[in-house]
Amino acid sequence: MSVVKVLELVGESPESWQAAASSAVAEAARTLDSITGIEVCNWTAAVDAGRIVQYKANVKVAFVVDASRREA
Repeated sequence: MSVVKVLELVGESPESWQAAASSAVAEAARTLDSITGIEVCNWTAAVDAGRIVQYKANVKVAFVVDASRREA
């Protein structure tokens, strides 16, 4: 039986919301194995002088827990 955990992160990018979501996944992948998917919960942005200067994506990252590391 597998267990899936969900971690909520905020990714940021000066380029786009897609890049912001990708940033969150890339950061999560540095320390998590077995990422199975993400859910984008919210898109936001920082605005300066009438222009978007920072895109932000709130994402939930799902990953499978390594069963061999769990205690019985």
